[in-house]
Amino acid sequence: MRYLLIALLALTNSLAAQPWRVVGDEQFAPYSFVTAEDDTPRGLDVELVDAVLDEANVAYEIRLYPWERVKRMLDRGEVQMAFQFAGTPQRQRQYELVGPLRSGSTVFMTTAKTAIADWKTLRDLSPYVIGQVRGYSYEENFDHADLARDTSAQNPRQLVSMLLAGRIDIIVGDHTQLLYFVREQRAQNQVRVLPRPLIQMPRFVAFAKGDIERARQFSEALVRLRNAGKLDEIQQRWNQ
Repeated sequence: MRYLLIALLALTNSLAAQPWRVVGDEQFAPYSFVTAEDDTPRGLDVELVDAVLDEANVAYEIRLYPWERVKRMLDRGEVQMAFQFAGTPQRQRQYELVGPLRSGSTVFMTTAKTAIADWKTLRDLSPYVIGQVRGYSYEENFDHADLARDTSAQNPRQLVSMLLAGRIDIIVGDHTQLLYFVREQRAQNQVRVLPRPLIQMPRFVAFAKGDIERARQFSEALVRLRNAGKLDEIQQRWNQ
């Protein structure tokens, strides 16, 4: 029995020492992305996650993949942590969410071809085809509203291209991110953002449901860095 306990303890320590496999979206610039030159993870959220995991003193490796694959890998237990999830009730039921890592404003963007100036209720959007990225959650009421939607876009960059090509009337997404891709295509004068945002959306990291210990480690390190102002320093550098 004594040798069995020693073996179990050694196995537990071995598993604890294994690096966390951490994954995020490869097409979520400027928050997380890879370039054509290599697959090195880059972006604001990548740097925030790096800082927190370093503070938590855990071994880890970060890789970026298409968003649908990110969710599948976490659901199947192939990775220990994933980012960046919207803090919707659905996601809270699915995962152990920790954060927020940061917050972003989710907005509607359109062009001069669309007559709408602003919106008060979701019914105001009903005459239009709204583009959104397949598999993304935005805001619970919007996600379940009876609206005409185009979900063929695989990532936000493609969503912006579809809007500029006139294939859809309105797109929804993170304000900073949509403008990043608009500037990438030098199309600032072709788009406008509706004044009223859909929601100020906090973004979280996610662990498998029941993975309380890893969630605790990340949460405590996140709080320490936030209180020390380190996360603000990283965000300010990216906002310059």
